[in-house]
Parts: sequence; C-alpha cells; structure tokens
Amino acid sequence: MSERIRILGMFAILGFIAGVIANFTYHYVLPVIFTIFPEVLSVEWVLSGLAGAILTICIMLAWAYASKSP
Repeated sequence: MSERIRILGMFAILGFIAGVIANFTYHYVLPVIFTIFPEVLSVEWVLSGLAGAILTICIMLAWAYASKSP
C-alpha cells in the first residue's frame, strides 16, 4: 500500500510541476498559438491543460525508462 501512495504522490507532484511549466509556457507562446489556432485555443485553461498533460507524459516516460526493473 505504501508503494501505491508513493507513486500517486509522485504523479501529483509531477502534475503540479507540469501545470506550472505549462502556465509559463502558455504566456510566452500565446501570440504564436493565437495566430495558428485563433478560436479553439483561446481559453487559458485549455492550453495549460494540454501542455501539462504533454509535459507529465514526457516526464513519466523519462522516469519509466530511467528506472530499473526489479
């Protein structure tokens, strides 16, 4: 049970960090994104959510490949 809680905690921490990075990324890339996708991606939470999801997947893939199997 302790292992599951630790893994869930890692996901929570990584998701939080990815969300923070996504929010900063959103504010710097905003003009480019609006010219490419003006209507669909005009809401801040959509872009932050997409970027957070992508970053979390990348971080978890890196962690999965870096960790050794028992």
